[in-house]
Amino acid sequence: MKKKMPNDFSLIDTGLNVEGTLRCKGKLIVKGTLKGQVDVDDIVIAEGGSVHAELRAKSVSIGGIFEGTIKETGELIILSTGNCTGHVNCGVLALEPGGTLNGEIICTGKPTEK
Repeated sequence: MKKKMPNDFSLIDTGLNVEGTLRCKGKLIVKGTLKGQVDVDDIVIAEGGSVHAELRAKSVSIGGIFEGTIKETGELIILSTGNCTGHVNCGVLALEPGGTLNGEIICTGKPTEK
């Protein structure tokens, strides 16, 4: 049986570079490079992916590189391969051993709505 992909799934694949303003519903997975202003429900920056942006999202998972500003996220997860640099405003923060977080962090301890 063929596995059905959700309708609210977007991908910036390896080798793809996107610059500008990006707004989308659902989950965005970044394996390539994304620069600019980003407004999504959930974002996963995969290992090897990079985002340089002003970012708004309900949930952010970083396994690659993030540089910029994360605003109003309910949950920020930095994986062991992740590197986050910049200004972060989050509800809940999880940092795996090996992951790095450098910058100004405001963490309320409570998940927030976007």
